[in-house]
Amino acid sequence: MDKPQPEAVPIGALARQAGVSTRTVRYYEEIGLLRTARRYAGGRRVFGAEALERLRFIGRLKRLGFTLEEVAELNAVFELQRSTQAMLRVLDGKLGQHLAHLEEQLRDLERLREELQTYRQRIRGRLTRTGASPAARPRLPAAEGPSPSAGD
Repeated sequence: MDKPQPEAVPIGALARQAGVSTRTVRYYEEIGLLRTARRYAGGRRVFGAEALERLRFIGRLKRLGFTLEEVAELNAVFELQRSTQAMLRVLDGKLGQHLAHLEEQLRDLERLREELQTYRQRIRGRLTRTGASPAARPRLPAAEGPSPSAGD
């Protein structure tokens, strides 16, 4: 009967250490983001330190907005070229794309903020002209609200 090596951990322990569910670990195995675990007597999966590193890397990329497809692309580059440098070059390009997309989103949000401020000033001006206090907030029934065309 094979005994796990000291550095080998079962799927539950790996998942806890990586902060993911065991289902996530299995899914990442299924789609090729994580190497298939070794199996011991009874079909028990065990993983080495590399699996924890990989799960943390995937988690970091996901927090940065990467899709699993992009993670798979990085994985494929590494596997094909067996080169961390090649994967890092692709990662650098992807990070640049994500930064450019983020910058565009920030510009869009800034335009939206300006539009909201302008519209709010317009509404407050109307309230002031009609003698109503902009600070007073009338209670509206939940099913009702101001008409979308109010003030347009």
